[in-house]
Amino acid sequence: MTTMIGVSLAGREVLVVGGGAVTARRMRRLLDDGAYVRVVAPELCAEVRELVRRSDVAWTPRRFRRGDLAGAWMVHTATGDARVDLAVAAACERRHVFCINASSAGHGTARLTAQTSSGDVLVGVVSDAGVDPRRSVRVRDAIDRLLTDGRLPLRRRRTTGVGRVDLVGGGPGAVDLLTVRGRRLIAEADVLIADRLGPTAQLLEELDPDTIVIDVGKQPGHHPVPQEEINALLVEHARAGRRVVRLKGGDPFVFGRGGEEVLACVAAGVPVDVVPGVSSAISVPQAAGIPVTHRQTASAVHIVNGQAALTSSTRAALADPDVTVVVLMGVAALPRLVAAALADGADAERPVAIVESGHTPQQRTTHTTLATALTDAQRAGVRNPAVIVVGDVARAGFLLPHPERTLEWAG
Repeated sequence: MTTMIGVSLAGREVLVVGGGAVTARRMRRLLDDGAYVRVVAPELCAEVRELVRRSDVAWTPRRFRRGDLAGAWMVHTATGDARVDLAVAAACERRHVFCINASSAGHGTARLTAQTSSGDVLVGVVSDAGVDPRRSVRVRDAIDRLLTDGRLPLRRRRTTGVGRVDLVGGGPGAVDLLTVRGRRLIAEADVLIADRLGPTAQLLEELDPDTIVIDVGKQPGHHPVPQEEINALLVEHARAGRRVVRLKGGDPFVFGRGGEEVLACVAAGVPVDVVPGVSSAISVPQAAGIPVTHRQTASAVHIVNGQAALTSSTRAALADPDVTVVVLMGVAALPRLVAAALADGADAERPVAIVESGHTPQQRTTHTTLATALTDAQRAGVRNPAVIVVGDVARAGFLLPHPERTLEWAG
């Protein structure tokens, strides 16, 4: 029976006997853990030699002697000669020093696990009997996939009394477009404060039943929870020692008011971090086969909040044939955008694409032009959430075929 324990080697001396490829792999891990490594070996392979040089590791160029164990907390032996490794392990046994025998783990007193981590959770896998490193690695990889997907119970059950807030960009709505770090933080969250957009519905099924879920989603013209109250909720729950995830559609810093929420946390002395998300300004056009930039077609992209007043830079971009204009939250603003573009000299035949519900089964694209955009949008019954793209890249079939429902109007 093997008892697994967690041992910190940071700042502690580890003797490595042997200078081959196995030593190179294990040395990297020991050095990453902060161990002070000494190497005893007549010769070193190129990888170990580079680690010795780069990490200022002490190297004794000769065969192992029992006196080399002095000061060592742990020994790793991988000489390539089973008899030498067995002799090193025996010397360690007499000195009461733990030894990892890479040539025969059954004759060592310690083993390195096949390990993976998620945040501050570290998972190690070893064989209890009949050492089988490949099996351990495959089990480790399976656990790693579950950790990556956020499908293991990562929530803390002992609170430290210090909460925090993480703003997580949820991307355009598909769960598999959420970042690995975002999935992990959501799995660890005590409180999830979520928008209407983003992959909220799918993630709710994976949360612990006692996770607090607060819906603060906004709709055009209807903000049931004002931004000041959202800021206050973040601070209140974090101060209560909870880990709070603020799940936002797209990216928190692209028209997501993430900056305001960060400032509120900083002002309250609450630890806060931001996890970027796939911005709808780029990913939703992409889902419809539209690149927002393309060589010799569009050399710049101008992203606009459709609910904000039109600026001089936006008006110039709408009339510039070299610029793609991407409008978020812009369905209601389409009339004034079109009027401004035409008034400033934009070509009436300039292509326009309106992509609704990007990256969802309901995705639909309406292809039109500035001249007919209002009529075509009304005829199609365009609704939010939608991203509007103005520019030559928005022509139907410009780059990629797209399988979702597409409306193309002759004008």
